[in-house]
Amino acid sequence: MTDDTPVPPATSERHVPVMVQRCVDLLAPALQDDGAVVVDTTLGMGGHSEALLRQCPRAVLVGIDRDPQALELAGARLASFGDRVRLVHAVYDELPRVLADLGLATVRGVLMDLGVSSLQLDETGRGFSYSTDAPLDMRMDATTGITAAEVVNDYPAAELARVLHQYGEERFARRIASAIVRERAREPFTTSARLVDLVRESVPAATRRTGGNPAKRTFQALRIEVNQELAVLERAVPAAVAALGVGGRIAVLAYHSLEDRIVKRTFAAGAKSTAPHGLPVELPEHAPRLRLLTRGAEQPDETERGVNPRAASARLRAAERIREDVRGVAA
Repeated sequence: MTDDTPVPPATSERHVPVMVQRCVDLLAPALQDDGAVVVDTTLGMGGHSEALLRQCPRAVLVGIDRDPQALELAGARLASFGDRVRLVHAVYDELPRVLADLGLATVRGVLMDLGVSSLQLDETGRGFSYSTDAPLDMRMDATTGITAAEVVNDYPAAELARVLHQYGEERFARRIASAIVRERAREPFTTSARLVDLVRESVPAATRRTGGNPAKRTFQALRIEVNQELAVLERAVPAAVAALGVGGRIAVLAYHSLEDRIVKRTFAAGAKSTAPHGLPVELPEHAPRLRLLTRGAEQPDETERGVNPRAASARLRAAERIREDVRGVAA
């Protein structure tokens, strides 16, 4: 490398973790014992994990990510913590298998930072961003699965409309899907800029003038479909709760209502008694298994939103595991 060759920024400079101190504060009470295991199920570039390891010096970390590039960058960032760190290439709904492979029956903490990572948004060649022209890929693990181009070029119009409406909450899903089908017959879609232009032309002029880039919802929907994000989340949150020992804690950062709804529903169910109505005494197996640690979903303050615009839509929920089942195993 010559002296005038630009030096890539350090991982810590590229990535500003969202609500990092609040996440640490919520998880730290469960991480005070020697060897307390905390799992960062969506490691990304390791910002949250670094803070947890620094501020909870007795804890050890299992870091999971489906993106090999993220694991490489986070590994370099966390190298100074030595054998307090174990990194695993997996999707986070594979948590039970990962823990079994490591010989762990329960853990003391779980962190989930959902959605697309800063790494994936900033790597222009991966097609996550609607602001930069790039190949339509959007796979969080670029070694497997279908690409966004395959979804756009191969899905029938009705299925495309369903994806855009269900995962992007796009009001003009049918209109956009019809335009995609018409244009792909002329020439398949390969890059993001052409899709962005088509979406912009497909929505009413009044919509184009408000609410930011009109392609935002389409790109969110395609990304969720490609990576099966909501299906993974539906499996992952209950699995994470099940992995917690009594006194263990879980914190989840969501970035849109579809994610947050799944987290809210799972936590609320765990914090509710299952005793039949009218039962005079609540039996132990009907008692709540979770205690909610946040009142609703917490949001970043104005200062953080100003420093890190990507934090603006964040919603943080946390809970603590408070009981075992009648057989002495965490319920």
